[in-house]
Amino acid sequence: MLCYAKANKQTMRTLFLVILLISIDLYAYQALKVVFANYSLSTRTWSKVIFFSLNILMISFTLAYTSGLLSEWDKVALTILRSLVFIAYLSKFLVLPFLFIDDIFRAFQWVLDYFKPSESFNPSRSRFLSQFGLFIGAIPLISLTYGIFRNAYRFQLRKTSVKIDGIPDQLRGLKIIQISDIHSGSFLYPEEVNKAVDIINAQNADLVFFTGDLVNNTADEVIPLLPVLTNIKAKYGVFSVLGNHDYGDYVQWESTEKKQANLNQLKQYHKELGWSLLTNEHRVVEINGKEVGIIGVENYSTHMRFPKYGKLNESFDGVEKTDLKLLLSHDPSHWSHEVVTEFKEIAITFSGHTHGFQFGVEIPGIIQWSPIQYVYKQWAGLYKKGNQMLYVNRGLGHLGYPGRVGILPEVTLIEIV
Repeated sequence: MLCYAKANKQTMRTLFLVILLISIDLYAYQALKVVFANYSLSTRTWSKVIFFSLNILMISFTLAYTSGLLSEWDKVALTILRSLVFIAYLSKFLVLPFLFIDDIFRAFQWVLDYFKPSESFNPSRSRFLSQFGLFIGAIPLISLTYGIFRNAYRFQLRKTSVKIDGIPDQLRGLKIIQISDIHSGSFLYPEEVNKAVDIINAQNADLVFFTGDLVNNTADEVIPLLPVLTNIKAKYGVFSVLGNHDYGDYVQWESTEKKQANLNQLKQYHKELGWSLLTNEHRVVEINGKEVGIIGVENYSTHMRFPKYGKLNESFDGVEKTDLKLLLSHDPSHWSHEVVTEFKEIAITFSGHTHGFQFGVEIPGIIQWSPIQYVYKQWAGLYKKGNQMLYVNRGLGHLGYPGRVGILPEVTLIEIV
């Protein structure tokens, strides 16, 4: 009985999905129909055949994917096709509001004509609204598709110079590379990450910091990248912390023991990479006769949906007398919540997590915008408050959407001047 109920529920969901997709297709086609109205019969016929043939293929793919029939397909092909189908329906969905506005106007005109007939009444759709709707829908169709095939591996080096008052002369010129949010399980072409490693090593950095989210869910995701990431070098070492995805919190584990084993394995991979993983602890590194305190906390967020494992009090204990204090904390909300209020000796905090939403507009000196700024006040780049600074890395990898638009994957070089 239980199995029957479950199967019936799944059937209803599938039926609802099919009806929803067909409804979007039929409604969006009205705009295409208006635009092609003045073309020849053969052109109109072919446009209709191509439009609905593609829709049938996309709906068939969606049904096969949701039913698990494509589980044996190649990961790369499956991810790209799934993304393209989503982009296509998102684009068509954005056309619908303009058609709906047109329908409201047409209905209003019809009511007026019913009570007061007029020869000027025209029940046909507005060509302008149909064209404008298609134009708006084409923006995500083109940009998001371009972001998948062009931007996912366009690693960008961002250089930032910072001035720290009172820093010893021996530490001036210190070069720090930061990377974050690799999300190993999302890379379709792991070998492409070699480009980022080449950029990192070309800077001859003193320190390299990785600020969390090495994987999406499970430790084994990083295995294909181990031969690549192990090549990252720094004069005084590579230091890392955990991000919210690294704990396996988004997986249904059979037991707490298996979840813990997964986390332990991930920590072991950090060791195999030659990275010094800081889990609510610190390292003191001597550079040119001066001490740099590198502090690392586990994930700590002010947002309820993300964990608070970080214990900065424990991590900070023992670095009080160091000449420069640097903090690695995955979530940037930690900075304004605790760092600038209680730990004013920390000069720079390094964070990631936001990815810059993988979508936005950045023109230096003119505009910096992304939807993520409505969730995180500090979401990309350098921020200052008093004598303290925060740098939020835009992420090296991607999650969910396998690409980027406007916010490219980032390698950060910070030089203390």
